[in-house]
Amino acid sequence: MRNLVILGAGTAGTMMANHLISKLPKKEWKITIVDQYETHYYQPGFLFLPFDIYTTKQVKKKGSKFIPKDVRYIQEKIELIEPEKNVVQLEKSGELAYDILIVATGTKIAPEEIDGMAGPEWYKSIFDFYTYEGAKALRNKLREWEGGKLVVHITEMPIKCPVAPLEFAFLADSYFKNKGMRDKVDITYVTPLGGAFTKPKATKALHHLLEEKGIKEVTDFNIERVDYENKKIIDYADIEIEYDLLVTVPTNIGDALIERSGMGDDLNFVPTDKATLQTKDYENIFAIGDATNLPASKAGSVAHFEAEILEENILRYIKGEPLKAEFDGHANCFIETGGGKALLIDFNYNHEPVEGTFPFPGIGPLNLLKESRMNHMGKMAFRWIYWNMLIKGISIPFVSAKMSEKGKHLEETV
Repeated sequence: MRNLVILGAGTAGTMMANHLISKLPKKEWKITIVDQYETHYYQPGFLFLPFDIYTTKQVKKKGSKFIPKDVRYIQEKIELIEPEKNVVQLEKSGELAYDILIVATGTKIAPEEIDGMAGPEWYKSIFDFYTYEGAKALRNKLREWEGGKLVVHITEMPIKCPVAPLEFAFLADSYFKNKGMRDKVDITYVTPLGGAFTKPKATKALHHLLEEKGIKEVTDFNIERVDYENKKIIDYADIEIEYDLLVTVPTNIGDALIERSGMGDDLNFVPTDKATLQTKDYENIFAIGDATNLPASKAGSVAHFEAEILEENILRYIKGEPLKAEFDGHANCFIETGGGKALLIDFNYNHEPVEGTFPFPGIGPLNLLKESRMNHMGKMAFRWIYWNMLIKGISIPFVSAKMSEKGKHLEETV
């Protein structure tokens, strides 16, 4: 009996378990998935939790519910990966051997990386919304907040879901309008990038929306520290931005397990071939989702597309066949813009998000890089798709893993 081990039962790991269980011969292969946490979170829902759009029950479920019954599920902390020995060390159970390893350990926030961020004002006047705890605490704060200077801030790239901070700023604008207190709130969007987003075409459209909604934009801001006593964030050029409420996206780093195992880069992300998803240092170890160092968005849709490619490459590896270099960095993201509307962007390693239609060329029904009510409905429907299709490894109809070029006005990335 040979062993395939998946580390992490989040979005990417759970999808891979579901993809592979029906593909590997049960008499020859045992699949094991390891994760120390009992709860599975719908992380895109954290964006909506602070604004009381979603409830806490809508963004979390018991993780074991989504693990196939023929997959061995170990709920335990992973101490170490020893790739030279082909074993994983678990906190209680000891050694777990593997023939193939899939690393799906995700990414976490590290507010302690910035001086003053994780200090005594954490979850008082400084909040994240990239964790369940942070989003819930921010919801409670916003319910009673009477206004002032709201700063939405990104520490550094890469981050999970690069559009989420923008969405937060847009939804905050709508939230305070609906509460009849928008005139009491000054919203500033602060980013280390030269513009609102990582891609120039989308940046132009998103900058226009920030202006339209009266949201100030500060670019090229590389934070050095948080002066929580005087409520200021300060960058390396000594530029200061005052806040009454700071909503920040801290540094995103890979799991500490990767650092302990000596397998990661400076941010604990696993060096991975961007087209095959095989790790660069170990041929029988593959990585997927936020755990990788790929130059693709760290988002659930990307992990979904990666999973379809990785499934085939795992089967090819087992058969001794050449791996397919087919993952093209495909990302497909709804961007909630407030007021019951959203944008949709579709891009990959080579192409900018541009205008066109999706998923059917010339028909849509969704328009790319244009605000619409239909796109908002798509964003809201995604939660159902996530729980019922995505993490169960079910392909989304008419949406291919590789980016379709039909019906789009394509431009190469710079």
